[in-house]
Amino acid sequence: MRIRVDREKCTGHGRCYTLAPQVYQPDDEGSCIIPNEQVSAERSEVARRGALNCPEDAIEIFEE
Repeated sequence: MRIRVDREKCTGHGRCYTLAPQVYQPDDEGSCIIPNEQVSAERSEVARRGALNCPEDAIEIFEE
């Protein structure tokens, strides 16, 4: 699985990194960053949880 954040849509609500800090992290302004776009199978469910809770739908998930 691969994930991507649309930085133009992200307004920094922080739901993604609150629910899934193993996958998502805040930058200095509180917007979401992804240290590693490739997500292991072990973290795929938590990555989905963070993405599905984004109020702006700024996180895309690509199944591979």
